[in-house]
Amino acid sequence: MMENLRTKANSPLLKIILALIILSFVLGGVMMGGIGGNSANNAAEVNGQPISREQLQQAFQQERQSLQEYLGDKFSEVASNEESMNLLRRQALDNLINNELINQYANELNLSASDQQIEQSIFSMQIFQTDGRFDSEKYREILQRYNINADSFAAQIRQDLTRAQLGKTFTGTDFALPSEVKAYAQLYMQEREIRTATLPLADVQGKQTVSDDELKAYYDANQDSFISPEKVKVSYVEMDAASMPAATVSDEDVKAYYEQNLKNYTQAEQKQYSMIQVASEKEANDILNELKAGADFAAIVAEKSTDIFSAKQKGLIGWMEASSTPSEIADAKLTEKGQLSAPIKSQNNYIIFRLDDIKPELTKPFEQVKESIKNSLLQDKNIKQFYDLQQKVSEAATNDMESLVSVESVSGLKSITTDWFDRNNPPAALNFPKVINEVFSDRLVDKNGSKGINSDVINVEGDRAFVVRVTEYKPENIEPFDTVKPEIEALVKRQKAEAELKATSEKLLAELKAGKGEEALNAAGIKFTDVQTVSRLMPQTAIINASMEMAEPAEGKPNYAIARDESDNYVIIQLDKVTLGQPTEDELKQLSREYQGAMSSAVNEALMLNLRENAKIEVLNME
Repeated sequence: MMENLRTKANSPLLKIILALIILSFVLGGVMMGGIGGNSANNAAEVNGQPISREQLQQAFQQERQSLQEYLGDKFSEVASNEESMNLLRRQALDNLINNELINQYANELNLSASDQQIEQSIFSMQIFQTDGRFDSEKYREILQRYNINADSFAAQIRQDLTRAQLGKTFTGTDFALPSEVKAYAQLYMQEREIRTATLPLADVQGKQTVSDDELKAYYDANQDSFISPEKVKVSYVEMDAASMPAATVSDEDVKAYYEQNLKNYTQAEQKQYSMIQVASEKEANDILNELKAGADFAAIVAEKSTDIFSAKQKGLIGWMEASSTPSEIADAKLTEKGQLSAPIKSQNNYIIFRLDDIKPELTKPFEQVKESIKNSLLQDKNIKQFYDLQQKVSEAATNDMESLVSVESVSGLKSITTDWFDRNNPPAALNFPKVINEVFSDRLVDKNGSKGINSDVINVEGDRAFVVRVTEYKPENIEPFDTVKPEIEALVKRQKAEAELKATSEKLLAELKAGKGEEALNAAGIKFTDVQTVSRLMPQTAIINASMEMAEPAEGKPNYAIARDESDNYVIIQLDKVTLGQPTEDELKQLSREYQGAMSSAVNEALMLNLRENAKIEVLNME
């Protein structure tokens, strides 16, 4: 049957489908299969199977696009950080390696998707559907743009389905023992009765004393903590397309553009075709004779056509312009509605095409497209106006490096001078990676300070641009002791307070475990709160998390532990009682799904760890 699919894949109709699927896989970053070749062109090898640099770049771009969609406006900050992009590239390579390991393991287990599953996968993809049904028009439009290898495509779908099958083999059971789920639910929903005694950090910190010698010793031992980054003052001129005078376009301009570009508003003639495909020329000729004798085309399609895709549409393969009509159809030279072609050989099959309908060439009237043309011309003029301004400003900034006076003159804009700022805390108006990178670049500053020159025009966000110059510069330096002394004093006092509280809380804990806690707590001037009931279903805090990790107490004998709360206070927790949860039927159903998910994740992680530990993985070139 796979051979049949490969044969079908060379039909005009299936080529269209495959084009669209391949496109969706490329855009979705799904095509991960290894491609052999020169090792210099490979990013990595997994048990001898290469992963090409092209695959890595494709996967990296997909990861990058996903991150951009998630971060939105903040993405530019991450994208300008080389280390972040290198980490993202490594993540993309790790995913490729994981996929390759899974594919190899599935092959070892002789797992494979059936041919029927491949066909079902094709038909179920939403990208082919309109109103929930397969739509031939959608995939036809892509054919002319893509050259499709049907064997590689079918193999890719099989690989993807096999990976899913492997996942189900190890983790995908839909069954969990009711006793397991109930035990999990009872533990997850359990309630704990606790009391807490807090040792406030601020109270102890305020009582600490430190000498100048201690502060100086801390300063000398931790000078790296008191480095002041390089700082600049900047003068700049900002150009904003939104603040420029709006362009105008006359009706005469619009009409002239329409007449000069009529082809852009003309829909070429379209023809709608149907087809019947069979295995032999004799059968095709017999069918042609039946059709000429008045047989129903759709009925013969349903009974005899071997092309599964067009057969689902009663033979229909859609509307086509001459420029996008496959050669097999074009060579039939069908010109009249209802006209049938002679049997045409295509690979190992014979096809009869029928011309169903014709839409004549149609030019949209001027009034219908007038507004869209006007808006397009206005946009072009606005862009040109902004571009012309940037050109003038660029020339002025280059010809007069001594100041921004010439830039102000040609632009009609005023320069602005900032206060001191470092790379990580720029003014909001300049907070664009491209601008900040230029401000702190070797082109504008060096170890001797500002070079006293203007930047070129820096474009940001498409409709904004800057020219900047560094007017003053402070290099990176260690802050003087007297400047950071108050900060050091607070740090040293805090460290002393934390050490004191740690010792006190550990002593109290030991006394509590020995049964002498009440006297010790009274001596320390603290006491336990009233009983609180906590659970995992509550908003989680450091104290709740710590209490849920404590061992269950013996009957009548509480357990104790030390934790730190969100204010870094030391807190002694007394755990008095643990009550198992009593889940309802609905809660059991919900937690059953969570339990299975948690188990699946654990098994997947263990499987991948095992595959990696036993694989030979070589990273060759990540660029």
